[in-house]
Amino acid sequence: MDRTEIDEGLVRSLLEDQHPDLAGLDLRRAAIGWDNELWRLGDDLAVRLPYATERAGELLRKEYRWLPELAPRLPLPVPTPTRIGEPSVRFAEPWTVVRWVPGEPADRTPVGRGPEAADTLAGFLRALHRPAPADAPLSPDRGIPLKAVTDGFDRGVEAVSADWADRIDVAGMRKVWDQAVAAPEWDGPPLWIHADLHPANVVVADGTLAGVVDFGELCAGDPATDLGAAWLLLPEGAAAGFLDTYAVADEASVRRARGWALRACLGLLSVGRAGELGLPGGKPSWGPAGQAAVERVLAFDPV
Repeated sequence: MDRTEIDEGLVRSLLEDQHPDLAGLDLRRAAIGWDNELWRLGDDLAVRLPYATERAGELLRKEYRWLPELAPRLPLPVPTPTRIGEPSVRFAEPWTVVRWVPGEPADRTPVGRGPEAADTLAGFLRALHRPAPADAPLSPDRGIPLKAVTDGFDRGVEAVSADWADRIDVAGMRKVWDQAVAAPEWDGPPLWIHADLHPANVVVADGTLAGVVDFGELCAGDPATDLGAAWLLLPEGAAAGFLDTYAVADEASVRRARGWALRACLGLLSVGRAGELGLPGGKPSWGPAGQAAVERVLAFDPV
């Protein structure tokens, strides 16, 4: 996408043009994510604007369409969109005003209270994982059979091996991945899934999960995609309690979930390494989060 420099003046002018009743609220930059910039608006709202990827605007429209329907049944705060801004001469992409979700991202402040967070995460996913309507969005690379993304996993392992070989059990990753791919595929109806539950997409307060953010990958598919969060988000030893509380994951789902967790770890490790090197888009906090999650996946005994 053609990059428009985002600053306070631009964001306020967009509000003045399309949502003038909000334009007088206090405004300050809160975060720069993978797809969007986030600007805090007053005490209870935020503005999300596409920042760096071609699909960012499309993802915001998807959230605006579906998240207000899902949010009332979810037991954790989520950034429900309340307004949308249409493309204009000032800014060529759609943008949204959403509910602010307080807390610290888990890649910077990891979960500490494992049992409580395990129950909270399980309750959230039980509430989310319900049959999706026929017109629910689908994803080309999430919620689908793992064998369809094996080539990408292999490329990701090769990419991180050079940078993380001294810190990651690559052979162990491949073994767990093979077990996941060989597991029976999901044969139930497509369920709503978040599809991107990694540490930067949840917030923590008082040592436990306090909110879930960034529903841009929201889609219908195999819920095992989300169950990988047991190892991505929770501290060592908490996955078993999560699975007990979630209560509807069979052995095949757990095997697939470990595979989805490792796939997400590859992304965390890649972005973290880029952050170590000071490359564009890199986030240094993602690497240690990915490394810790790999260790938890490999240490888990499914028996």
